[in-house]
Parts: sequence; C-alpha cells; structure tokens
Amino acid sequence: MIMDMINIIIGMIILFIGVLIGVAFLTLLERKILGYIQIRKGPNKLGFMGILQPFSDGIKLFSKEQLYLNYSNYMYYYFSPVIGFFLSLMIWLLIPYYFNFIKFNLGILYLFCFLSVGVYTLLLAGWSSNSNYAMLGGLRAVAQTISYEVSLALILISTLFMIMDFNLLNLSIYQENIWFIFLMFPLSMCMFSSMLAETNRTPFDFAEGESELVSGFNIEYSGGGFALIFLAEYSSILFMSMLFILLYMGGYSLSLFFYLKLSLISFLFVWVRGTLPRYRYDKLMYLCWKIYLPISLNLLLLYLGLKMFFI
Repeated sequence: MIMDMINIIIGMIILFIGVLIGVAFLTLLERKILGYIQIRKGPNKLGFMGILQPFSDGIKLFSKEQLYLNYSNYMYYYFSPVIGFFLSLMIWLLIPYYFNFIKFNLGILYLFCFLSVGVYTLLLAGWSSNSNYAMLGGLRAVAQTISYEVSLALILISTLFMIMDFNLLNLSIYQENIWFIFLMFPLSMCMFSSMLAETNRTPFDFAEGESELVSGFNIEYSGGGFALIFLAEYSSILFMSMLFILLYMGGYSLSLFFYLKLSLISFLFVWVRGTLPRYRYDKLMYLCWKIYLPISLNLLLLYLGLKMFFI
C-alpha cells in the first residue's frame, strides 16, 4: 500500500514536470507562429533557433524583484497566483493513463469542480490588487468564465450520454470505430469556441483588454506572481486541448499520434490568436446565452433521444 502511494506521488511529480516543460515549449511555439503570421522571425537568438528562450524568460521572471503593494490585501494578492497555478496542475491528474495512476470513475465531476474553483483565483487576484483596472479585469474574467462553464457543462453532458459513464478512459473504447467529432461536429466546434473563452484566449481575452484595461486582472503582478499566472493559463490551454482530443478525437491512446493531435489543437489556439481580432464583450455574452446555450440544449435532447432509440 505504501509503495503504491509512493508510485502515485512519483507519477504525479513526473507528470507535473512534463506539463511544465510542455508549457515552456508551447510559449515558444506561440511566439514563433505569431512571428511568422506577422512576417517576422520570433525568438531566434538564444540557442538553436531560439529553443532556449522559454527557460531564459522563466529565469528572468522568477529572479525579478517582487513588488509589495501598500494598499493591497497582501495574503490574497500573494497567494492567488500560487493557488491558481496549483489548481491548473491538479486538473492534469485526470489524464487517463493505463498504469501507475489514480483511476477516476467520476472524472468529469472532478473536472467541473476544479474548473469552477479556478474562477475564485481570478476574482481574488483582481480584487486583492486594489487597482481599478485589475478589479474590472477580474470581474470581466469571472463573468465570462462562469457563463461559458454553463455551455461547457451542457456540451460535456451530451458526450456523457454517448458513453453513459463519468470515466474519461471509456471514451477511447467508444471511439474505436468512429471519432465523436464526426457524430457531433457542430457541438465540437461550440466546445472549441467555449474552450477559448474559458481559458481567456483571443478573440475572447477581455480579462486582459490591453487597449482599455492596461493589462487586466494581472496588472499589479510582476516577477514570480506574473509567471505563475502565465504558467496556469498555458497549462489550462494544454489541458483543454487534451480534453478536446479525449472527447472528440479518439480518446486516450499511448501513442505518438495522440501527442501529435494534442500539438495540433494547441496550434489551433495560437492560430486563432494570430488571425482574429478581439470580440466585443456584449457579443461574447450574447454568443454564450443566446446561441451556444440553446444549441447545446437542443443537441443534448437529440443525443439523449438517439441513445434511448439505440439501447
């Protein structure tokens, strides 16, 4: 029993290190792709074609002086990035490995719990900085994230009706013959768009509206605090990419093809950022409540009916 626990802890540590290395190179990939979209090189000085750039950025950020604000709520201000980063790593325990890991029979519920708790870190980061810009950015982020969690939940429930189980491992069994993306194409597109909004990415990056909010909820953070917010965001992008593959593109498989699919969806996140301008905030809310909500509810009834018909 003790050896099992030790194995699980070692597995978790290896997973977290892997995720952090993945995040480091995802930032490099993003900067290179955005560079080529904007007809420039991107990072290309440090190491071979700029491959060491993420590590030098990390060292620079963590070695910068941490600012202590006189009028901030210090404990909340200091710990909200840490908790946000911790939550974004803990959600990775859901990855349905075949070996040496925790088996989640209620994995989807675990996912919902962590997605909903993650909102609090945004709220606390914005509020505790005691800056008007940060507060506005935090409020925007919270309203946006909570709104899109509703459509995200309904879209996920449609997939749950297809497999009638909360365990993410079973998704690969049901997709052996045909991927769910072919059966649920409109829903998968809604899912991808909701994932962009959930992770505060362009064209839905209103929490970081540089043109009107200077930088949004993270305006008062520098050095280590900013680095942790940054890492949490990119970790959640990678996780959402993995979730999309689990749900619609064949589920988990211990193969190179799985990781190529993961890279492809992560690339789509970056491609969207380089291509689309920022949405208008009222249109974002309209899209969620007036378009995605009715579509996902109707399709939910459709897939429920299909499931009842074929049982």
